[in-house]
Amino acid sequence: MSNVITICGSLRKASFNRMLANALPALAPSGMTITASPPIEMPLYNSDLQAQGFPAEAEALASAIRGADGVIIVSPEYNWTIPGGLKNALDWVSRMKEQPFVNKPVCLQSCSMGILGGARMQYHLRQAMVYLNAFVFNTPEVLVAQAQNKFDDKTGELKDEATRGVVKQQLEAFEKFIVRHKHHQG
Repeated sequence: MSNVITICGSLRKASFNRMLANALPALAPSGMTITASPPIEMPLYNSDLQAQGFPAEAEALASAIRGADGVIIVSPEYNWTIPGGLKNALDWVSRMKEQPFVNKPVCLQSCSMGILGGARMQYHLRQAMVYLNAFVFNTPEVLVAQAQNKFDDKTGELKDEATRGVVKQQLEAFEKFIVRHKHHQG
C-alpha cells in the first residue's frame, strides 16, 4: 500500500489544479491512497525568520512529506514558472535539518487554460527537485491543456475521459515507481 500526498501549487479554492488534485483519489490504483497535504500558505521565506524557528505551516508540510511514500505536486504555471506560494513552501522545507524531499518519489501534474498545460512550470519544478534530491517520476506526464474544457463547470469534476485515462496511467506507473524505490531503499 502506498500512502501519497498531493501538494496543490494554487492557492485558489476553485482552481483547475485543485480540481485535478481532488480527482486523484478516485482515479488511483487500489494499492494507493491519496490525501491532500497541509496548506502551503506561510510567511515569505526569510533567514531572519528562520533564525527564530520554522513556521508551524512549514513544519506541518515537512512532516506530511516525510510521512508519505510519495508526493504528487499539482500546480499551475505563473509567468512561465513555479507559482510563488509553492516555491516559497519549497524554500522553507528545503532549509530544514531533515529536508523532507531527500530520496522522496515525486510526481508532477499541471493544468492550464493554454495549450502547453503548464509544461514550463514542470520543467522548472524538475530542476528544483534535483537540488532537493527527490526522485522525480518521468512518464507518462500529465499536462492538462485547455483545462476550462476538461472539468464540469458546476461540480469541478474531471469529465474529460482522455485526461482521466492519462491520469490513471500515470498513477499506476507512479505506484510501481514508489514500490521499486522502496525495494531499492531496502
